Amino acid sequence: MCVRFWGRRNMVNSAVGVEHFNNTEPVLLSEVIHDVLGVNYEGFKELIWLGAIYVNNYRQTKDKWILEPNSVFRVHTKPRRYPCDYDWKSLVVFQNESFLVLNKPSGIPSHPSVDNAIEDALTQTSLALKVPLLVTHRLDTLTSGLIVYGKQKSFVKNFNIQMLERHVQKKYSALVETADTLPKSLTHYMDPAPGTPKKLSAGYNEGWEICKLEILEQKEMSPGTKWVKINLITGRTHQIRAQMAFLNAPIVGDRLYGAKNAYRANAIALKSHQIEFSFDGKSMKFQLPEDVIQ
Repeated sequence: MCVRFWGRRNMVNSAVGVEHFNNTEPVLLSEVIHDVLGVNYEGFKELIWLGAIYVNNYRQTKDKWILEPNSVFRVHTKPRRYPCDYDWKSLVVFQNESFLVLNKPSGIPSHPSVDNAIEDALTQTSLALKVPLLVTHRLDTLTSGLIVYGKQKSFVKNFNIQMLERHVQKKYSALVETADTLPKSLTHYMDPAPGTPKKLSAGYNEGWEICKLEILEQKEMSPGTKWVKINLITGRTHQIRAQMAFLNAPIVGDRLYGAKNAYRANAIALKSHQIEFSFDGKSMKFQLPEDVIQ
């Protein structure tokens, strides 16, 4: 069958690997991906497995006929890949019927991404335990440490309320590139525009989001490198990374924010080592060692 297409366009630079196109008649998904993009069936199966193919903004999970003409196809032809060969059960710090706490490795997202719905901590832990898990909060891909996942929607709702009211206490440890004594309290304002690196201002800008944290402890580890213990008060995207860089004290390994020294592969020297919140009328506190390997 000869399939006719119109309107194929690169909505994003092709180097990023996102392709958009439309159909004019019913098509089999695997065939249209091959005819338009030149992806063979093995490649198609991998993209489907990763969740990198969308039709009319819905993620596709199997090969099927697309009957509606003028459907919008979006294919992430170069999905980001992440190492996930871990014993995920052994990384569970605590669990009950409502939630679990995981010690997330660095180098893997905490939740599914738009181009990869498989290689992330939530999905891998869910598959390992055979229990569906729900997002409550996030950790950056390059950050390691404690993260909470819900098992029940009622827990997630309550946890989110605690987050909004700043009743969830999060502490981080990090290695930063500085010889200076850092202030004990930091307040900045973050540009809400999407994308990274995040832009900060020391003064108030209308519409910018307030960022607050406290440096509870700091000590020199080697010339030009300090260990710091941080109490995160607000929780913006890349907040700790951006605020440390704003002080000319970027986190070791954080090239995006100007770090000069390398850290481990797919990691920065930042760890979520403590989280505390309320559950069923009780305080729940979970902790990892505060050290960050230099």
